Amino acid sequence: MIKNRSREKWLARKVRVRKTVHGDTARPRLTVFRSAKHIYAQVIDDESGKTLAAASSLDKDLRGGEKVKKSQLAEKVGQLLAERCLAKAIKAVVFDRNGFIYHGRVAKLADGARAKGLAF
Repeated sequence: MIKNRSREKWLARKVRVRKTVHGDTARPRLTVFRSAKHIYAQVIDDESGKTLAAASSLDKDLRGGEKVKKSQLAEKVGQLLAERCLAKAIKAVVFDRNGFIYHGRVAKLADGARAKGLAF
């Protein structure tokens, strides 16, 4: 079915992580998706199936004329997401790395969210 071996391994890690990570109303799930150019993050309540807050490197709040590294942009996405969560009275989340290794841009996003006051 899947011809790309690295994608197959990513999907296996994603399924393995999602077996244990579950968000609820008290602590929704913060999930991250990382592509080659951009990074996306959502806070999801799994009980109701609704996205409570979202941020990405494509947001107009983050797209400026200056050139920044992808890791710095990921940290800004985490900060923006934390601000949006705190505005909706979400103070604690469960982190879902979505099969990606907790390193580089994924870790920077998490650090940025923690820096703005979001508890993991």
